[in-house]
Amino acid sequence: MKSLLLWAESPEIHRLPGLKLALAFCFVFLVSFDRAQAQLSLSPQAKISLITVGPGDALYSSFGHSALWVYDPVYQLDRAYSYGTFSFETGNFYVKFLRGTLPYTISVHPLSPQFAYWQSENRSVLEQELRLSPQQKQRLYNYLETNLLPQNREYQYKFFYDNCSTRLRDALQAACGDSLSFAGYTRETRSFRQWIDKYAYKQKPWSDFGMDLAIGAPSDEIATPEQATFLPDNLSAAFTDSKIADAAGQVQPLVLSERVMYAAYPEEESIGLTPMIFFWVLAGLILAYTVWQLKTDRLNFTLDKILFSIIGLTGWLIVLLWFGTNHGVTNWNYDILWAFPLWLPVVFYFSKTKKPAWFQWFLMGYGLLLLFSTGNLLKHNYVVIPILALLITRVYYINNSLEKIPVTEKNNL
Repeated sequence: MKSLLLWAESPEIHRLPGLKLALAFCFVFLVSFDRAQAQLSLSPQAKISLITVGPGDALYSSFGHSALWVYDPVYQLDRAYSYGTFSFETGNFYVKFLRGTLPYTISVHPLSPQFAYWQSENRSVLEQELRLSPQQKQRLYNYLETNLLPQNREYQYKFFYDNCSTRLRDALQAACGDSLSFAGYTRETRSFRQWIDKYAYKQKPWSDFGMDLAIGAPSDEIATPEQATFLPDNLSAAFTDSKIADAAGQVQPLVLSERVMYAAYPEEESIGLTPMIFFWVLAGLILAYTVWQLKTDRLNFTLDKILFSIIGLTGWLIVLLWFGTNHGVTNWNYDILWAFPLWLPVVFYFSKTKKPAWFQWFLMGYGLLLLFSTGNLLKHNYVVIPILALLITRVYYINNSLEKIPVTEKNNL
């Protein structure tokens, strides 16, 4: 509608009085139609369903999607409400996305075009019709339409705590009140990190490693049954297990019926170069190279300058995510122990011909940080194990070679 208004205000339109009149009529009709839908009283034949979409290939769709579908055959109403929509046209899009301040909105579209898109991506689609009274359906519909208003539709998205699934849970609870018995997802207990691993560890191992590297200690907290519904599949299971009381006090299952709209066909799994394979092979090669250097008495720190420059950059990225963003789960990231940011610029202060007097103390301190970082392995991606192994190997080599490097007071800070 915004584009329609901009077009109506263009100089070319003012030269076409007939077209301008027709456009004005269309605009009034659309506004009236939107208001009519917002004020619509659903018919007794209306139904509201939870739509659960399976994971897709793209990173943003790796964990699935949820929507609430309102369908009324009497009024030809077909509206599927989705939270978690964003626009690439937002000013400073990438900065806001990285900082976690990008505004997300609720959006609504007919279900059929969305279903065709999900089907084309081979993503499973499940419909669960909800056992709601006419009054509860109306309240839920009004709640969604109120959220759709321009002054209400934006919110600050939080992947774990406030996303496309949790918003639907909140909407249902608001519409049903005490008549709804919703315990959340109680079939399994995991931390937020472990829930991510369940979806990404095998399907997208590099993405899983990157996410594990970016998120901090808050992600290692055990998700409560209600918090676990941040995942669409868990929300669907929680709806299945929920109960609702009718006006007479009779308690029945929340889900009235369930229909598989599309069952995704299994795809062949391809075993590529995973982070685990890559870093174990790299650790093995670095170990062999280090042994060769020690046996042949070779003094060369080119590998170390490259390696620890990458480590330093990784550390500064963790600092940026910790202190410069508002995601809520990237703080207290203990990967900063091994990805120590001060390696950059420390790598520029030593070479095979010189070292500052403080460098040996720095190396000893970093060795302790590597030791402390092993305490977080059980909660972390196990890819860190070969990374720690290769770092320890090179720290040992540098420390063993220190006596061959002259101390230079010029570089002593």
